[in-house]
Formats: sequence, structure tokens, C-alpha cells
Amino acid sequence: MNPDQYPLNLIPADPEQAADQPEKWLRQRPFSEYDRSFEVDAGRFVPGAALATAMNTALAVGEPLLLTGEPGTGKTQAAYYAAHQLGTRVFHFQVKSETTARDLLYHFNMVQYFHDAHLQGLHRDGEAALPAVGGAPEPLDKRRYVEPRTLWQAFKYGEQEDKPAVVLIDEIDKATRDFPNDLLHELDQMEFTITETERKIKIDHRLRPIVYITSNSERQLPEPFLRRCVYHHIHFDQEILERAVAMRRKELGRLSDDLVELAIRRFLALRARPQLRKPPATGELLVWLRVLSLALETEPARLAGLKTPDLKELPYLQVLLKDHRDQEELGEAR
Repeated sequence: MNPDQYPLNLIPADPEQAADQPEKWLRQRPFSEYDRSFEVDAGRFVPGAALATAMNTALAVGEPLLLTGEPGTGKTQAAYYAAHQLGTRVFHFQVKSETTARDLLYHFNMVQYFHDAHLQGLHRDGEAALPAVGGAPEPLDKRRYVEPRTLWQAFKYGEQEDKPAVVLIDEIDKATRDFPNDLLHELDQMEFTITETERKIKIDHRLRPIVYITSNSERQLPEPFLRRCVYHHIHFDQEILERAVAMRRKELGRLSDDLVELAIRRFLALRARPQLRKPPATGELLVWLRVLSLALETEPARLAGLKTPDLKELPYLQVLLKDHRDQEELGEAR
């Protein structure tokens, strides 16, 4: 077997059919030619009329834009697209289950603070201290341990560049229930106080960040929070997929437009199965199409499964189904 001609058969099912000199092909694996960063993809993103209207509405009234929808519908990319079009920068904050509003503003490195105090071994009235010239102790400067975080960084960018930044708060539904309302309070005030140093940070309201907030709708958000946002839901449909595929059409080699359209229809039919525990998203479709492109070069007979009504015949289901029970329900993954 020539590994240059059989990239999808380099590891044989039968050890007696091992490829010759497999290392020769390993150095030529066809990785994606695109930088998959949100910044680069922003130039190719097409939001569509409904999403563009929501983005412009939020921008006009100065309110955060809350975007919901399944993974892969372009919620995160929309913020980068807005920044690309407006000539500004995105400050991206990924929400976690323990996130608080202060995590968006700053971090006080308490561990380092007490570590330094311990190394000095000096305390005065309970206040950690460093030795000064001549041996007289001086209190540790707490300002040294304050680290700006996403929202404060966006404030600084606005002041330096004299234009507002885009702040993206991704997957807000993962945070504690108080986080959404606390977040909007900080945005309304456009100021906050660093508790440890009692320093007040204030920003010109003209430089208020353009805020994008995404949610996968894993839980209901507070009503007061929803009332203070412009809201748009991105539906997962064929148009979303076609736009995503068009952005990376060059990766699909010799796949014809008809074959790509057929694959998208079969993908949507698979997603429509109510029994699926983890429906595939846009990312899975794009990888699957790349695999089909490779198969077209080396084993085109396997693509015949695209043309049958039986979803069990779809080739390379392992790329689409990421739950073993879903694979078992459809039969042996091909």
C-alpha cells in the first residue's frame, strides 16, 4: 500500500496489510490551511440580516447584546465580526461556574502578597511589611498585586485609543445566578473600586464598551438582566451551515457543490433524530466534509452511503457522533 495514495488507510484493520514506510506520509498530513482564530475568521463571517439588525440595534441604544443559540451558530464569532467592522479590539472573557463580577474587573494576587510577606518575616500591627533602606520596615504596596482583568483592560484600551472596545462575555449561563445582574451594575456605573487599595477606577461614558454576551441556554437567566439587554436567538438551520462551509470551501478539495449540498442535507437529517443525545454541530460538519474530501481521492465507494436514506450508511460517523450510545443506536459506526 502506498501511503501517499491512501491517507485514510494508513493504519490497517488487518496487520498483514500494513502500509510501507508510513513515516513518509505522516509528514504530509493535510491539516487545515486556515488559521482558526476568531480574529481571522471575522473577515469571512456573514451574519445575515436578522443578526445584523440586532447588532446595530444594540449598538445604537448602547445596551449589551445577548445572543443565544446552539454551539456552532456563530454567537462568539459575531462579536469578533463587530470589532472587525468597527475597527476596534475584542476583550474575550470565558465564564466559568465560579465566576464573579469582580473577576471581570481585576484580580488581587493574595497568594503572592502573603508569600512575599512571609518571606520578609516582618509585621507591624498586623500589616505585612518590607524592609526599607536603613532597616526601617515599610508596608507592602498592595498596588503591586492588582492585576487588571477583561473589563478594566477594555476601559484602558478605550482611553488609550479613544474608542470603545468590544467586550465578549462568553457562556454567561455557566456563572452563578448573581453574576448577570452584578455585571450590568458595573457596566451602568462605569466605575468600580479596588477594595484592597481603595482606589476608584472611572471611565468616560463615551468610551463605554460594546458588550456581547452569549448563552447556550443551559439555564434561565434572571428577568432583570434580560430586561436590560437587546436579545437575539440564532437558529441552527441550513443557511447557517452553508455560510460556514462557504468560509472554508477551499479546504474541501474536489468535493462538488452538489456533493457538499447532499452532505449538508444528510447532516441535517441526522441532527433531526430526536433520539440523539449529542447532536453534531457546525464544527463536526466542517471536519466531516474534509474527511469526505479525502475519501473522494482514495476510496470514493464509501461516499455511496451519502445517497441512501438509511442514516446508518453515512460514512465516517465517528466524526459526527461524539456519544457512544448515539453510535450504538445507529449501528456500527462506518
